[in-house]
Amino acid sequence: MGTKSLAHQGWITGILMILPYTIFFVLFSLFPILYGLRISFYDWSLLGDKVFVGFQNYTNLIADEEFRSNLMHTIVFTIISVPLVSGIGLLLAILVHGIRRGQSFFRISVFMPYVLSVSVISSIWVIFLQPYTGLFNQILRAVGLIHEEIFWLSQPTLAWAAIIMSTIWWTVGFVFILFLAGLQDIPASFYEAGQIEGANRWQTFWYITLPSLSRITILVIVLQTIASFKIFGQSKLITGGGPAGATKTVVFSIYENGFQTFQMGYASAIAFVLMLVILVISLVQTFILRRLES
Repeated sequence: MGTKSLAHQGWITGILMILPYTIFFVLFSLFPILYGLRISFYDWSLLGDKVFVGFQNYTNLIADEEFRSNLMHTIVFTIISVPLVSGIGLLLAILVHGIRRGQSFFRISVFMPYVLSVSVISSIWVIFLQPYTGLFNQILRAVGLIHEEIFWLSQPTLAWAAIIMSTIWWTVGFVFILFLAGLQDIPASFYEAGQIEGANRWQTFWYITLPSLSRITILVIVLQTIASFKIFGQSKLITGGGPAGATKTVVFSIYENGFQTFQMGYASAIAFVLMLVILVISLVQTFILRRLES
């Protein structure tokens, strides 16, 4: 059998291996994206006729004060939550990595909330945050930090604090696992060289551990940014977007326009604006972090 025949069979084998994924990607990802883009150029109520309006839905977004407010809520949430989740995940990974006995228990304990659904997480935190009977207030009262009830879900700042706390508790396990895997891949010889040079713990972390985790750090920050911009479940299930719309996000706008008022064209336009914002921010983050890495 000739070389060309073997190469031809290799191409056929490769195509057959990727064909199932390609079919599913086109049917369930690419086609819905392109169809959603088409819908965004129409004034289309789900129960009415489609009217082509061009970029009118996109220009309406500029004048939509509620959309701008929801976008700002999403940006502020992302700015606060991404560093917290990343930092706490790294800290937990370093602490657990240094444990010699019972490490498996701590790994499972930290990661376990991540396998729960957003509805379960939200229900748990709604119960935790209830005034008078909620566990969170009872703990704060027991240690003397508060003397009056805190109504977590009745004030905008406290409501966002509740959403951020629940998000950290839910998602930090994923970040923790990534950083823990990265720590286990750092060669022991790096730390031995640092000890020979007389490096203390802070110098070891700053000059050995952190640079060795640079690629994972880039991955974590980009993934967490994308996830934070897509926040919806916690806002919908914990606060219902309240109080007075203070915890509504961009995806909340998509939900309201698409599934409550049935303005499918406008909801699709919001979705594509969100996609572009996430894409641009992710590319900028990746570029900056890779420059810092080099």
